[in-house]
Amino acid sequence: MANSPSGDSMLDRLVRILDAFGPEQPALTVSALARRAGVPRATAYRLVDELVRHGFLARDDDGSVRLGLRLWEISNRSSSTRDLRLVAMPFMEDVNQVVRQNTQLAVLHDDDVLIVERLSRPGSVVNQAQVAGRMPVHLTSMGMALLAFAPAPVREDYLARHAEEVAARHPDIRRELAHIRLNGFATFDGFIDAETTGASVPILDARGQAIAVLAVVMPRGSEQLPAAVMALRTAARGIARGLAQPRPGTGSGAGDGSG
Repeated sequence: MANSPSGDSMLDRLVRILDAFGPEQPALTVSALARRAGVPRATAYRLVDELVRHGFLARDDDGSVRLGLRLWEISNRSSSTRDLRLVAMPFMEDVNQVVRQNTQLAVLHDDDVLIVERLSRPGSVVNQAQVAGRMPVHLTSMGMALLAFAPAPVREDYLARHAEEVAARHPDIRRELAHIRLNGFATFDGFIDAETTGASVPILDARGQAIAVLAVVMPRGSEQLPAAVMALRTAARGIARGLAQPRPGTGSGAGDGSG
């Protein structure tokens, strides 16, 4: 793709425009979008018009824009997350029935915890996680469980890149991660919300490495925590078994093009 005078490609600018939206900024004016994306206003107006025309952005009555349904449609075709959600959902519903608190499914992606699915109930505690939202690895039980059961090079690369911020909260991070691996789960109080506890169990592949993580968020000091961890363990094993089974449309030796 042709580069701009600043050296960034058209694809770079399109990605920055789409990345400018977030949970706190679901709709933006084109001027605000141009500032957040670092794109000239004239270019932003032109690209926004094209993205609206293709359904990747939608325009509100007041002229502001938001992410369009076509992005949701395309993202739901992702084979890895689609299979994970389909297999995990019955188990998540079981955990949600037992614990009666927020239940969520997440993966490690680009140095963040990416929330793939979430179930909630009336009366559940405050929970910052949102589907398709990102959360910090070292500030969530989900992230710590994923990091503990990540391949060693992935874990060490993350710790090297984030050494200062991790050390501020976890002075002996490797000991903590070893403890999580020994126990098979992670629980932390008040990392993000002072009155809650997060409990997370990794969903492991045949090598013992984390594919994803299943978690609950519950009131801090809840006597339900041991039962919640037991329910998460049972569900995580069931999800792992389900993911290991061939699914319709796939077969040994027939790839889906995802590598």
